[in-house]
Amino acid sequence: MKIVQENPANLKDKWEHLVKELTTQFSDGDTLNLDGIIYLIGVQELGQGKRQFKKDEKVNLMHIAICKLLEPYGYYEFDFFDKDGWPHYRILTDLPSLKPGEQTVLMKEAIVNYFEALDFFK
Repeated sequence: MKIVQENPANLKDKWEHLVKELTTQFSDGDTLNLDGIIYLIGVQELGQGKRQFKKDEKVNLMHIAICKLLEPYGYYEFDFFDKDGWPHYRILTDLPSLKPGEQTVLMKEAIVNYFEALDFFK
C-alpha cells in the first residue's frame, strides 16, 4: 500500500498542532518530542491503560509504536498478541538506509497519518 505524502507545509502545520495538543493532554509542561509521542502511541496500541512500565517495557512500547506506524508503508505486519496481550509484528521488508533527518520526516509523516486515521484533526 502506497501512502500519499503530505504537502510539507501541511505536514508541518499538522505536526505542530499534534505536538501542542498532546503536550497539553499528556505532559507536565515540557513539550513532547518525537520519542515521547512514539511512546504514547505504543501505550495506546498496547491498550492496557495508564500504568507504570519497566525500562524494558518502555523500549518494547516504542518498538510496538514504530511497527504500527510503519505498517501502512509495508515494512511490518501485525503477527499476533502474546499471552500478556502485547502485540507482535513481523518484518516484511528491511527499512531503507535513511539519514537522520529523513528518518525524522518519515516518522513525523507516519505519526500524522496515524492520527489522521483516528480523526484527530477534525
